[in-house]
Amino acid sequence: MQATLALEDGRIFAGEGYGAPGEALGEVVFNTSLTGYQEIATDPSYAGQIVVMTNPQIGNYGTNEADNEADKPYIEGLIVREFSPVSSNWRSERVTDEYMERYKVPVLADIDTRALVRHLRTHGVMRGCLSTLDSNPESLVAKARSIPRMDGTDLARVVSTPSAYAFTPEDALAETGNPLLPAAAADGPQLHVVAYDFGIKRNILRMLTREGCRVTVVPAQTTADQVLELKPDGVFLSNGPGDPEPVTYAVQAIRQIMGRVPIFGICLGHQLTGLALGGKTYKLKFGHHGGNHPVKNLLTGKVEITAHNHNFAVDPDSIRVGDVELTHVDLNDNTVEGLRHRSLPLFTVQYHPEAAPGPHDSQYLFHDFRRMMDEWKKN
Repeated sequence: MQATLALEDGRIFAGEGYGAPGEALGEVVFNTSLTGYQEIATDPSYAGQIVVMTNPQIGNYGTNEADNEADKPYIEGLIVREFSPVSSNWRSERVTDEYMERYKVPVLADIDTRALVRHLRTHGVMRGCLSTLDSNPESLVAKARSIPRMDGTDLARVVSTPSAYAFTPEDALAETGNPLLPAAAADGPQLHVVAYDFGIKRNILRMLTREGCRVTVVPAQTTADQVLELKPDGVFLSNGPGDPEPVTYAVQAIRQIMGRVPIFGICLGHQLTGLALGGKTYKLKFGHHGGNHPVKNLLTGKVEITAHNHNFAVDPDSIRVGDVELTHVDLNDNTVEGLRHRSLPLFTVQYHPEAAPGPHDSQYLFHDFRRMMDEWKKN
């Protein structure tokens, strides 16, 4: 099966097609992680995007249900240098090609991914069309240019759960299955966390339950009053796709919740909090997508190796430093990676502590959230 990628600027890449036949339209981004392609594919934060993996061989350890971050892949398409036709891992349940075909994800392989990534780094991420059905360059470029830009697009409401559901330590224990994964603490005192689902990853829920929390996951458009009616000990703001600025309903809810219960946000939750605090966000040239980004904790001086997946960032010049303290910074480009309120129980990070590339460098953030809720409840 032949496959072709056309970028909106007219650049064409042709190679072999795998996975599901068809067409994928989306913003083309690249990820520098060496492993974790299944977690990347099933991360709802990638909705609306075609992902290029810089690691030359993808698919070699197969796939399994335990590693899913959601019920299905959310990437529009996958682009790799070499796509393995076999899986070599005792945990594998399905060859990656079969997995992508099952979930209707087209794959483009056998292209020069180095040239493609360099093009995106030089010119910035852009819209693209990946097709196994159409090989006409003019037609494919026209399709790429026809899709909406990521700027100004609210995708949180698209990927969010349609209704609230509970996630308990018992749920985490039941779905882990893998003896290599740490089990959640199912006994002991439990705090109640209400988690906004803007595209939440399963491992975030597991990490919260490991801190002895029972979690109620609510839709992205849940109001502050509806959240507070659930009497939470804390509110979690999840990761998610798209531009934070049009997600005005979440910004309003965060403003109304601040100071009433402790808040912890990750990724899109961090950006939305920045907006709720009066700040601004902007789009990065080619985003941060990978598992090896060095982030400095300005409070301790320590450097954490972190996982990133975001196209937007909080503008540090827009933050009121009298109210908000910057806590983390990216050592590659000095973008804001964390902040906390100086007087209210609220902190957020841009990166993904639950992804654990360190592997344990950033898990203290979940401990900090638990302590913050304990202190708030005590006082």
